[in-house]
Amino acid sequence: MFNDAAREFLRKPLIARISTLDTDGYPHTVPVWFMLEGDEIIFIAERKTKKVKNIHANSKGAVSIGGEPGEASYLIKGEMTVEEDPGYAWMKKMTRFYEAPEQAEKDIETWLKFDMIIIRLKPTRVIKVV
Repeated sequence: MFNDAAREFLRKPLIARISTLDTDGYPHTVPVWFMLEGDEIIFIAERKTKKVKNIHANSKGAVSIGGEPGEASYLIKGEMTVEEDPGYAWMKKMTRFYEAPEQAEKDIETWLKFDMIIIRLKPTRVIKVV
């Protein structure tokens, strides 16, 4: 689904904006961390958040990544699923990817108290926005 340039871009620790649809059909868009796994994008979230509730009601969604001046951006549409994160493996991996070591370990310790899950986006369409 992703060409080499897109994969290279998506391997950076950028902030994404994930959009889910609320019960009234309006987009609910929030900033999130992400990581690429094969042709899918993984996000971490607390189970009780609105985005997770929205995905349970309607699995269609999108994510926008990039867009800083002089930088490419991608709009990725697809189907989202909510999955368990056994041992908080993704939460730990992603936190260590985005934060400096000392801060990451502090946040991991705090987030172990929450019901963290992952959101998996299986792309159906990838649009490079220039």
